[in-house]
Amino acid sequence: MPTTRSPNSLKRPTLTRGLAGWFLPNATPHNAYIELDAMLAGLNTSLNVNTHAGKTYSCAATDRLFALSNSSADSGMVAIIGHPQWHSAHLATLAAESSHSAALAAAYRQDNDNFLAQLGGNFAFVIIDSAKNTVLAGVDRLCHYPLYYAQPTNTNSRESGGLVFGSSASAVLAHSDIERKILPQGIYDFIYFHMVPSPVSIYQGLSKLPAGHVLKYSGDKIEILNYWQPRFAESSDKSFRAMAKELRPQLKSAVARSITDYSTTGAFLSGGLDSSSVTGMLSELSEHQARAYSIGFAAEGYDEMAYARISAKKFGVKLNEYYVTPDDVVDALPDIATSYDEPFGNSSALPAYFCAKLAAEDGITCLLAGDGGDEIFAGNERYAKQGVFEAYQKIPPALRKHFIEPFTQALPSQIALAAKAKSYIDQANVPLPDRLQSYNFLNRHRPEEIFSSDFLSQINTASPAALQQEVYQLPPDASTLNRMLYLDWQFTLADNDLRKVNHMCAVAGVDVTYPMLDDELIAFACQIPGKWKMKGQNLRHFYKKALTNWLPDETINKKKQGFGLPFGVWMQSHQPLQELAYDNLLKLKKRNWLNPAFIDELIDLHRNGHAAYYGELIWILTVLELWLDTHFTQ
Repeated sequence: MPTTRSPNSLKRPTLTRGLAGWFLPNATPHNAYIELDAMLAGLNTSLNVNTHAGKTYSCAATDRLFALSNSSADSGMVAIIGHPQWHSAHLATLAAESSHSAALAAAYRQDNDNFLAQLGGNFAFVIIDSAKNTVLAGVDRLCHYPLYYAQPTNTNSRESGGLVFGSSASAVLAHSDIERKILPQGIYDFIYFHMVPSPVSIYQGLSKLPAGHVLKYSGDKIEILNYWQPRFAESSDKSFRAMAKELRPQLKSAVARSITDYSTTGAFLSGGLDSSSVTGMLSELSEHQARAYSIGFAAEGYDEMAYARISAKKFGVKLNEYYVTPDDVVDALPDIATSYDEPFGNSSALPAYFCAKLAAEDGITCLLAGDGGDEIFAGNERYAKQGVFEAYQKIPPALRKHFIEPFTQALPSQIALAAKAKSYIDQANVPLPDRLQSYNFLNRHRPEEIFSSDFLSQINTASPAALQQEVYQLPPDASTLNRMLYLDWQFTLADNDLRKVNHMCAVAGVDVTYPMLDDELIAFACQIPGKWKMKGQNLRHFYKKALTNWLPDETINKKKQGFGLPFGVWMQSHQPLQELAYDNLLKLKKRNWLNPAFIDELIDLHRNGHAAYYGELIWILTVLELWLDTHFTQ
């Protein structure tokens, strides 16, 4: 039967939940617990881990394991982590009385093909069915917990076949049958996206499941299936006013479902719509004064502390503040950058860390984060901007081709209005979702300008656009706005914001939940017609109208900002920050992936051009080199 083992980690442990293991049906058995100990070190959790080693498989998880058959543990094992929710009352009762893994085993035994219809919430799971030589592994609709997988490439298993899986890349790579080698495409994708998006990873032969997908391994073949798609409504039987009245109760229920102990739960508070909404609901639900945590920056255009104070005062919340300094970045960045499984370039990871650290020092064990509201209720500026460009596509093609575009091209470029018109038409003629990347560094500069020819020969520069196009087309019968929302669910939320906040909270020593990403709240948001979510250029129209007189007016009317780090601005004058960046850019030059001349040009563009824009690229490359220098040698 499964046993409980303490983690054996060489690194500072985190609170991250996790699972790991393998299925090697044709392998000559070797010391399973030696392999498991190595994988647990890679998993790097401070929680006790339940483990089981069978004849052909092994499995470990921070939550309980459950044997697939009562008669024989070797028939298979079930593991699930996170906060699952069960649609069946019977399964919910079984989960409460026994474990979530017991409920998952029961759902699988009842219906091998459709058991996921019973499962909601946030989770990652694996079902090893050794009797059928089958493994099923999956993640929730927004991939709160990543799941990596690989097939053996070394010779230790004696015969081909098998699957190795884990909640972290480090755990999978720790298995002796998996090679550790950088994937050039992963480097390119990282610079393009500022993270490595699913299903790609930074390692050759190692993949990760996209949100809402399940893996089926059978007969030495891997099949990846998209088991869930949102259904977006473009009309409603209810009136705007009737649906607006439902929002506050929906929000309150979502926040309530995210909390297990009010006395040790706090909230991130940036002062924006979502963090203010979550903080307000926490305050209404708590018997005692709720606590919130905010980060500020002593840099013009970046500090939102005033808005956080307004929301805290409105809801009677105790606000705890911390101002991040350039010296904080110099001290923390090397540790933060190298703590991730893969290079991660979202600069707001640092303020998220300092905010979580502040909460941990105040006795908080779980933080409520507001991530997701902009992506389900249409709050990102790019949605409105694309509406302006989409309007051009509604003009008859013949009129555009034979009159508007020839006339515009004939105008002298010296005329400012003519230049703007040409730029507008050029962008409008780029189809979505490619147009969303108009300001991407790798679209503003030719690949040959940035990368060496040897590096470019190993990658496909069209791959990022193709991946986005594939995701953009997935939702059936969706409007342009809703397709953009869904695209952000994968790239902005699953692969970026959730990875950022989850990991920074884990490093700081606190757990985190996301009320705005509650299943029922998302289902409610999908029933709101797009024309209500965003009215003309008015973002979050429905949300703002529904919460008027509850949220502060200043919050409703403020411009979106968030936890953005003023790295590019600070680097202009803070010498230790310059030295940190320049030293790592110099090291990156020696890897012969990027053209040395471009790195020199980048430094000049930052100093004499757009400091914030090119400062971000310097940040991305600095983080990359810090990560590589720790995880790989030349």
